[in-house]
Amino acid sequence: MPKTSARLLALLSLLQVRRDWPGALLAERLGISPRTVRRDVDRLRELGYPIVAIKGPDGGYRLDAGTELPPLLFDDEQAVALAVALQLATTAGAGIEEAAARALNTVRQVMPARLRHRIDTLQITAVQRPAIRPTPQVGSSVLTALSAAVHAREVLRFDYTPASAARADDNRTQAPPRRVQPHHLVTWGGRWYLVAWDLDREDWRTFRADRISPRTPTGPRFTPREPPGGEVAAFVAGRFRGAGGSGDWPCVGEVILDLPAAAVSRYTPDGAVEELGPNRCRLVLGSWSWAGLAAAVGRFDADIEVVGPAELKAAFAHLARRYAKAADDSGPVDGAKIER
Repeated sequence: MPKTSARLLALLSLLQVRRDWPGALLAERLGISPRTVRRDVDRLRELGYPIVAIKGPDGGYRLDAGTELPPLLFDDEQAVALAVALQLATTAGAGIEEAAARALNTVRQVMPARLRHRIDTLQITAVQRPAIRPTPQVGSSVLTALSAAVHAREVLRFDYTPASAARADDNRTQAPPRRVQPHHLVTWGGRWYLVAWDLDREDWRTFRADRISPRTPTGPRFTPREPPGGEVAAFVAGRFRGAGGSGDWPCVGEVILDLPAAAVSRYTPDGAVEELGPNRCRLVLGSWSWAGLAAAVGRFDADIEVVGPAELKAAFAHLARRYAKAADDSGPVDGAKIER
């Protein structure tokens, strides 16, 4: 018979992989008597594991949810997955970065050497795009409140600070609380957003979570609507791209650049780049407007041939006139040095 500590770990591992276990089957798997199974179950209960007895002809046991967090047991792959998730959580912008770092250190300390080596060689660096101003942090209590309302499918009331009010330091009258049916909590560009159906405006909206102050209690339950297009990811991508409910760019154009494909693809992760020669490539790219698309292509220091459509050619002509006017009005005199 294995030692008591090893037997308890084996019993706990079995209880975690299956909802209900007949007592006789547990005894058979562990190679012990049903009486020993009962004693080991009592020992686990003393350690804080909420194991309930199942009534029936054979009887049995179930690992249930409790009020406190007992010691946990993970297999190798679960432990590695947990460590990876904690590394990513240290840059989540959800106000849990310090707690995630402490939890990662705790998990690593108790790992066997073989797993600790895997974790130490799997260092993840989450890099966010540089921002003009620091990305606002969202309190974990706010995220928890939003997630709870989404899960419970209950109407949510909250005070919302719009962008204009967030930038201005004034004492304008506070707007009435928003009333929404919360559907999804998502991240985009390092920020957290709530996707919801606005009951007062009768339309879908995305709200920045760092500007939300939830009110209690929540409202009545509701039947969830289907987001436009059926997929929340495509809907959110479309909103930020200015494409309504789809995930496609509203403006897509094709150009040929006198640059190597490798040099262009490095700066156009959302575009399709095709090599046409050593220093020539085809680029298909999207943007929220034709002027925006022309400006995005124009940042490459190379000659441009517009394949289409006509709207993109017109946007280049429009920007050319605008840039020429800007150069005439405020540009440096000939021969003046431009500081970079």
